[in-house]
Amino acid sequence: MKLSKDLAAVVTGGASGLGEATARALAAEGVKVAIFDMNAERGEQVAKEIGGLFCKVDVSDVESVSVGFAQARQIHGQERICVSCAGVAFAAKTVDRDGNYHQPDMFAKTIGINLIGTFNVSSQAAAGMTKADPLNADGERGVIVNTASVAAFEGQIGQAAYAASKGGVAALTVPMARDLSRSGIRVMAIAPGLFMTPMLAGMPEEVQAALGAQVPFPSRLGDPSEYAALVRHIAENPMLNGEVIRLDGAIRLAPK
Repeated sequence: MKLSKDLAAVVTGGASGLGEATARALAAEGVKVAIFDMNAERGEQVAKEIGGLFCKVDVSDVESVSVGFAQARQIHGQERICVSCAGVAFAAKTVDRDGNYHQPDMFAKTIGINLIGTFNVSSQAAAGMTKADPLNADGERGVIVNTASVAAFEGQIGQAAYAASKGGVAALTVPMARDLSRSGIRVMAIAPGLFMTPMLAGMPEEVQAALGAQVPFPSRLGDPSEYAALVRHIAENPMLNGEVIRLDGAIRLAPK
């Protein structure tokens, strides 16, 4: 699809990091962007700067997601692009040094936000897209881009919950793409490596440099704008469907 002012998009986690970069990149192409996030202060600021809309949404709550979509569609119309970047990254070993097992509530919360939240948003976006008119001769009605992680394939020590959640996002891609193919809706996932997100930005510069040095090429942390650039390309390239793209500079995570 051609990015333009005639299109609307929803970006979860759009108040910061990969989501913010994506929201800004789409808005720069004229797309009407609605940001779904829990950080109202930052979300409203970004939305104002890009001429978009902020909706306070808890992606792990079905009703909250439904209300967010209703608000966004009332202002912008049916979204044709949906990008899920909302997520959390708790760290805990399966059993710690004191013999305590991984707390199930932390595991469940990680799955609830990263995986179930992604499904909640994707499925409700798809339900709206199926009712929309085709955008082109291919019969395309929309595209869904979800965020996995290289941890889905090489989870590190302490990443049991995070890796499981992102592995679920990766595994969701093909069946959802097949489910929605008859409706002309594409589904893709991006698996970022080490990116300069708010979590890494808060670390000392020497730690950031050490992490970036682990990346074969380019030997640095990824910039969120590079994630956003891939989202733009996915939206514009109709043959990209049902695939998880690693965006990682060829890194393969070590155990720790």
